Order: sequence, then C-alpha cells, then structure tokens
Amino acid sequence: MRKKSLYTFMGIALTVAMVSCTDLKEKVIDEVLGSNNSNPENAIAAAYGQLGSSTFTDHNNVWGLQEYPTDEALLPTRGSDWGDGGIYRAIHEFTWGPDNSLVGNGWNNLNSGITKSLTAITSAYQANGNANQKLFLAEARGLLAFYTFHTLDLYGQAPYRNPYVANAPLEVKTADTAIDGLIREVEAIIPDLANLKEQRTHNGRFTKQAAYALLADMYMNRAVFKNRYGNSFSFTEAAVDGNGTDMDKVIYYTTQLIDNNMFSLETNYFKNFDIDNNGRPELIFVVSQSINNLRSSSNSIAYMPMERNQKPSAKNRGTNATCTTPTFYATWDNNHDDPRFSRKYQYADGTWFKNDGTDVSVPATSLVANSNLPWFHFNRGFLAGQQYGPILLASGSLKTTSDGRIAVEKLYCEKNTSLPMDFTPALDFDNPAQSVFTQAEINRGVRIFKFEFDPEKDNSSSNVDIPLYRLGGIYCMRAEAYFRNGQTGLAMADINKLRTSRTREEYYNSTPGTAITSLDANTLYNEIAFEMYWEQWRRKSAIRFGKFEAADPGSAKPASQPYRRVYPIPQSAMDASNAFKQNQGY
Repeated sequence: MRKKSLYTFMGIALTVAMVSCTDLKEKVIDEVLGSNNSNPENAIAAAYGQLGSSTFTDHNNVWGLQEYPTDEALLPTRGSDWGDGGIYRAIHEFTWGPDNSLVGNGWNNLNSGITKSLTAITSAYQANGNANQKLFLAEARGLLAFYTFHTLDLYGQAPYRNPYVANAPLEVKTADTAIDGLIREVEAIIPDLANLKEQRTHNGRFTKQAAYALLADMYMNRAVFKNRYGNSFSFTEAAVDGNGTDMDKVIYYTTQLIDNNMFSLETNYFKNFDIDNNGRPELIFVVSQSINNLRSSSNSIAYMPMERNQKPSAKNRGTNATCTTPTFYATWDNNHDDPRFSRKYQYADGTWFKNDGTDVSVPATSLVANSNLPWFHFNRGFLAGQQYGPILLASGSLKTTSDGRIAVEKLYCEKNTSLPMDFTPALDFDNPAQSVFTQAEINRGVRIFKFEFDPEKDNSSSNVDIPLYRLGGIYCMRAEAYFRNGQTGLAMADINKLRTSRTREEYYNSTPGTAITSLDANTLYNEIAFEMYWEQWRRKSAIRFGKFEAADPGSAKPASQPYRRVYPIPQSAMDASNAFKQNQGY
C-alpha cells in the first residue's frame, strides 16, 4: 500500500485515507485506497488500519525506536548484512540524527495515524443520522489521542488541526503542555465508548477498556512529559482533575481492568503471542492482523531475530538480525526457570523439541495452515547456545528420517556454513564502540523468540495480533504506581501475581513461577521487563527509572545526554515546514 507522508499532512487540506470493505464488526478492517471517505465507517477503518501498516508491527518503525535504544534489543551489522548505512546501529549507539530513516519512518507513520484519525473525526461528526455516529466519533477521538500520545512520547511534538473547522490551520502540540489536554479528552469520551464485546466490538477496537489502559499509560508518563530533560520526575503531582495524584490515577484506571472478569492472566505466557491469539483473555487493545485480508500484515518482530538457517517450514526462514544484550540477558540470572524466560514445544504425539542436542526427529504431521507443508516449531523465549533444527535439502524440502519424520540436526549459519549457530550472550565487538560483527562472528547474540513465527504465507505476513495493551502490562503499571506511592507491599503483590500465575510447560510438570520476597527500584525495573520484554515498553521504563543515559559497554551503547530521551523532528519534515522547532540537542 502507498504510505501517506507528513508532507501531505502539512498541506492545506487534511490527508484523505480512503478504504473499502469496512464492516467494523470484522476482526480486521480491510484498507484500500480509492473509496469515498465521507462514509464514517471507511474513515475510521483507515485510522485503525494505520496501527498496522508497519507503525506498531515492524521493527524499523515505532518498535525499533522503543526497543533498539535500550538494553533489550539491538540490530548490529552482521558481516555483509544489516550495514544499511548504519541506520539500525545508530539507534543503539545513540548516534542517530534527523536524517535517520527509522526516525523518519516512525514520524511519518504516526503522523499518518493522526491525519487519518482527524479525518475520521470530521466524517463521524458530520454523519448526522448515522446510528453509530456517537460511537464512531468517540473511537476516532480515542485513536487520535493514542497516536498523538506516542508521537509526543517519541518526538516531544505532534501536529494537529481542528477537525471541526474547515481548513483549520496547522498547530503543533508539545508534550509538556499537551499531555493534560490528552488526558481530559480521553476521560471525556469514555461515556460514549463501548465496553469490549458490546456493540459488536473486539479488542482491535478502541473501547472503554482501551481508554482505561491509555489513561493509565499517560498518567504513568505525565511527569516525564512535563520535565523531559530533568534529573528527576515528580510522579506524585496532583492529577489533571485535582482528585489524587498521577499515581493514584494509574492505580484507579489499572484497577478497572484488573477487576474486570473479562480479562485474566494466561498460565502459558506465550499464548499472548501465538498465531491464534485473537481474542485471548489477556489482550485489551491490539493491532488486529490477518493474512487473509486486503490490508498487509507483518511478521517482522518474529522474523528479525531468527537465523537464516532456522526454517519453520521448507518455504520460510529468518533473517539473522536482532538480538538482546548481555546486560539484559544477565538480569535473568537465577530466573531461567521463570515461565516467561523460555518454553519447549510439544508435538501432538507427545514429542518434545528440547533444542539440547538430544533431539533426533520430530513428527512431520504438524502442517502449516492452508498447505501440506510440514511445520517445525522452534522453542519460545530466549535462545542461547548451540541451536538445532531441520535441514533444507537442495530439493526444496526438509530432510526427513527413514520413517518420515523431520530430522533434527545441529545447525550452522547460512552465510558462513562452517560456523555453528551458537548464540552467545557475550557480543565481544572488535571495536567496543561499534556494533559490527565480521562474517566469522555473525552467530553472536542471544535471540528472542517471543512472538510465534507465522509460516502460512511468506516471511513477512502474520496472523499474530500485536498487543498494544494487555493485562500483564496493566499489572506492571499498577505495581509501579503503588511503589512510587510508597505502597511497596501492594506493588510486590502485583509483581508476584504475574510471577506465580504463569506456569512452565508439562515437561517441567507445569510448575508455577516463584514469588519474590523483597522489592526495590532496580528489582521492579527488571520485573517489569521480565513481563514486557520485546513489547515496545523498555524505553519509557528506562527513562522513568533513570536508566536510559547509562552506558552499556558490552553492547556498544555509550553514556548519553538527556536530550536523547526524545528523537529529532526528521530533517525532511523540517525542510517541508517551518511549523516545527527542532528538538534540543539536534
């Protein structure tokens, strides 16, 4: 699909993103340019569609901007791969500038979401006589707040035009002053939003429950928005409406979700990220994805860490890109039995894939959807050490044993066939300041297989719904709010709820996770990541906990200055309009 850029938004008229096939009761709203956006269903479908369209689903958009500058993830240059002018390395090495394409991608896609939401607001506002007018208008306003919040979080500024006034002038909202208005706006629309599963809604729609989650997120980060470059943040400032503090509001809104029996924590943590996760009980607000849909989907978050010689089927492979840092991997020391750290796969006939060198074969009877291709299931979570799996033959099929099962063998890297696929926690860059590997080093870095790789169509498509807010994250926000309120016991209770509700696989007798017995700020910071790693949370958390500027010598991240807490306005946007002022330090 053609993507709308910021520059169209800057024009006299609002960008018009048009759609067809817009039955909002469907799991996914199809999006095709060319229909009449005066129909409110079409206009709001376009606004929802932008949540996908790479914005929150692809590594070189918002995901990369949230994860690559942290200790959770980096994308190093690996021999002849992933140099790309240093655009990915720059995010982890803190050398990005206004011309970095990830910075531009995130800006353009979020701005497109803002534009489409404004168009949807105008369309719904003018749709007198439409039975769903009030609902559609509330949802469009909620989406506008969601896109704007993320733009302010990443860039400190966001564009706006009054959608109720024809040819309204461009305004630029800034995070420190706009956050209060965003909170008031989302609180105002709650009465007009549907409860999840009422009025034919699903968790891909902006419901009351999505609003509660967004409000908790905004209140959690409000102090940062108001003092972006400060040495400390005032988390207990009076709330926008004067009733309690910011943290009291986080507790209030998260409790609305935790106490709602519509939601519950998964015992199998990885079910939240499976191919069939649609409608799972922990998911509050998601990017709905479907391969069998006119709108594109993305497999990026699963595809990027998988090595090229890791083959879920004879038609699929990974790309040997992203990994985690030794620092983050080390936070899991003494926690490798946590059910969220890893999980072995069991086939229907009882065979376990253990990935420890003892496996000889697995059944070939698990088939990729809509095909007759045997499906090999890699384990989930953190993959360290020597890797094992199927071998792709020159014939184009997976190697099998004499009894027709998929053979499991020691794996070697595709682009260095003599190099064992041994994922090492240590990165050991030749130049500690540059995340560059030679061709002989391309196996380094522990990989994270949190999201299930969907092999149904190709390497880039997926049926996995991408969680934007889920119950585990809601518990994390409430725990942090309790902690910042001095209610450490309640904070620890929420953390332990997460720990003990998850259970290991039957291979380990379905043992539940163990509770912690004490809680300090560093422990809480790590515990939030144990729950939310790889989900676009770490950057905001690192800033709140004062960890963002610290050097991480083992991963080529230097010490940085507070101005790096926000990204620059892309140079292309600055060249196209004088409405924006470049952020401090750039």
